[in-house]
Amino acid sequence: MSFYTSLNGLKNSQTELGVIAHNIANVETNGFKKGNTQFADIVAGSAQSDPRMIKGIGATVEGITQNFGLGPIEQTGGALDIAITGDGFFAMRSADSGNTVYTRNGAFGVDEAGFITDGGPNRLQVFPTDADGNITGTTPMDAQIAPTNAAGAEYVGVVVGADGVVSASYADGSTEAVGNVALASFITPTGLKQIGSSNWEATGISGQANYGAPGTGQYGSLMSGSIERSNVDIAEELVGLITAQRNFQANAKAIDTATQISQTVINLRS
Repeated sequence: MSFYTSLNGLKNSQTELGVIAHNIANVETNGFKKGNTQFADIVAGSAQSDPRMIKGIGATVEGITQNFGLGPIEQTGGALDIAITGDGFFAMRSADSGNTVYTRNGAFGVDEAGFITDGGPNRLQVFPTDADGNITGTTPMDAQIAPTNAAGAEYVGVVVGADGVVSASYADGSTEAVGNVALASFITPTGLKQIGSSNWEATGISGQANYGAPGTGQYGSLMSGSIERSNVDIAEELVGLITAQRNFQANAKAIDTATQISQTVINLRS
């Protein structure tokens, strides 16, 4: 029995080492959220067992949870570099599949068609607004900047306010609201599915997305010209790495000890 108990311990430590290694590898990934390995003990006993004689049979990985704590905010000066200073996710709709993904990485740009994207097929979702930036609908849509305004003046730049209003500037000095950034929230954000590139998908555990404007209710305001960095604390991860390594070594030693005891018993009987 001790062999299997220690073997489970080895596997658990290996899982924790993998999670920590993944965290460390993404210390420079914008919008990344670190993972934490959660363990639970395993106990087996029947209804007839004396509760004073029940012993544990090891541990198991109960889950790998994500920590959605706010990461450091780095000022970049980019007009379409946007950080969320509180709760919420940017909603991005794929032009290829039509699926919506969610991210905290606000490094955006404008493609050749005027859509605000993450550099790939995903387009930033905004609430429709009137010319003054007042929200006129609650269904998010793709953020698209017109190359010219009604007077024929060419597009020259874009700004994003703390309240989420995206405003395009034109050569004649006029500005025009493109939309208001739609932030998403979830009942259980730890239930979101990681799909890479600092993106998540909604699942049955996370629940469906609820949308709101920045700076309202539970949603954080936006900070233009800034990017949210990874929330990985490298010093904390290195300490965890040492602890996981010691746990791995201890379980390996337990297997070695159990082997020696078994060998001694076999020698006594021979």
